[in-house]
Amino acid sequence: MRIGYSFWGFLGSGVTDTPDGGRSHRRPLIDGLVERGHDVVFLQHNRDLLEADTSIRTYRWHSGLPEIEALMLEWRWPIPGRNTTRCGTPGHTCDLHRQDELIRYYIDTLGVPTLLWDKDQQLALDDPLRSHPAVTVCEAALAPTPGARSLLFPVPDHVVASADPVALAAQHRDLALVYVGNQYDRDRDDAFDRLFAPAAARHPHLVAGKWPHTRAWPHVRFIGRRPFGDVERLHRQALTTILLAPGRYARSGQITQRLFEAVLAGCLPLGPSDTHRIGDVLPRELLVDDGDHAADRIADLRAVAGTRQHADLLAACLDRLDRFRLSRQLDVINDIFSTPAPTPCGRGT
Repeated sequence: MRIGYSFWGFLGSGVTDTPDGGRSHRRPLIDGLVERGHDVVFLQHNRDLLEADTSIRTYRWHSGLPEIEALMLEWRWPIPGRNTTRCGTPGHTCDLHRQDELIRYYIDTLGVPTLLWDKDQQLALDDPLRSHPAVTVCEAALAPTPGARSLLFPVPDHVVASADPVALAAQHRDLALVYVGNQYDRDRDDAFDRLFAPAAARHPHLVAGKWPHTRAWPHVRFIGRRPFGDVERLHRQALTTILLAPGRYARSGQITQRLFEAVLAGCLPLGPSDTHRIGDVLPRELLVDDGDHAADRIADLRAVAGTRQHADLLAACLDRLDRFRLSRQLDVINDIFSTPAPTPCGRGT
C-alpha cells in the first residue's frame, strides 16, 4: 500500500533548539512500515534537509498531492504566532496550512482511508474528523478517548530483546535523578512541583530542556536544551527519572517515549501512582505518590544500585515494554488500513 505520511519533525537528530519527541520512534516506525511492504511518501517539508542540513536519501518527500492509497497524519494543531500566521511572516511554520490542504483533498474530496495519530491529545472531542467515515483517530494512550484506538509510541522489538538488565545495572551512574524534556506551555509544572522538585532537593540531579520559567525552584539545576544525541547519555548517567505528564496524559494513561528511552539506558523510571494504568508499565516498587515518596524511593534505590535487586527492577520494566513493541504498533496500523481504497487516489507523482 502507498501511504502518504504527514509529520512535522525530524527523522535524524534535527536541531537542538527545536522540540520533537518523535525523533526517538518515528524512523523505526517508518522503517517497519517499509519492511512490511508499504511504500511511504512524506507530505510535509523535509526539515532534516532544510533546517538540519542533513540529507537522508532513503526516503521520499512530496510537496504536492501524490497518488496514495492511505493517509497517516501526526496531528498538528493551531499554535498562535507560529502556524496561525500568514505564509512568509517571520517565525511562520506551514505545518498547519499543509495539513489543512491534505485534509481537504484526501479526506473531504477523495475519502482516502486515514489514520489520524493525535500524539499530543490536541484534537477536540467534537471535531468532525472524529466521526468522518474515512478517519480512524489513534492516541498514544492505554485508555484513549471514546471512539479512538490505542497506537503507542513504538520501540523496535530487537532493541527490547537485546537489552541486558544486569549489564545496565552494573554501569556507574553519578546522578541520582534526571529529567529530560521541555516545559512547553507549563502543563507539566504541577507535576514537576509536586514530584520532581522535592526529590531534587535531596538528591544530585539535572534537568535538561527548555525551561524559561524556573523561579519557583531555585534549588533545581537546569542545564538548558541539549542535542537529541545527549538524551541517551543523560539517562545512562542517572539512576532514576520521573515520568512527568500533563493532566490529560495522566487521565488517559498516555506514557511518553521517555519511558523506554530511560529503561533502555538502565535509568529506572518512577511513575506517579495517580497516572491511569501506570501499573501496566511499571512495577509497584517504582510507583510514587508525591515528592517526598519519590525522594525516599530514590534513596532506597541508591542503596541497591548495581545489585541484583537493581537488575531485577530493570528486567521488570523491560518486560512491560512488550506492549510498546514496534511489531504490535504495526499490527494496529495494518488492521486500520486492511481495507484500502478500491482504486488509487491522487493527482499523480
